[in-house]
Amino acid sequence: MSGTKANYWRRNLRILTVLLSIWFLASFGAAILFAEELNSIRLGGFKLGFWFAQQGSIFIFIILIFVYVKLMNRLDKEFEVDEE
Repeated sequence: MSGTKANYWRRNLRILTVLLSIWFLASFGAAILFAEELNSIRLGGFKLGFWFAQQGSIFIFIILIFVYVKLMNRLDKEFEVDEE
């Protein structure tokens, strides 16, 4: 693998690691580990720990998909492998 390809792949993996870590913290951390502490806060009439367990982690995952697309498009342009 050439140096440019290795850099591209390394940066891609870094982006994936950061985004999946955020999703893990939102889904596992907020919904399970810190649910009791978050339940003292209400969002739309529901306890925040419950909200993260039921909907919040899904919303965050969808947002992270859009962030991933934007970051990868920028990375593709930087390494001149974009489709445009």
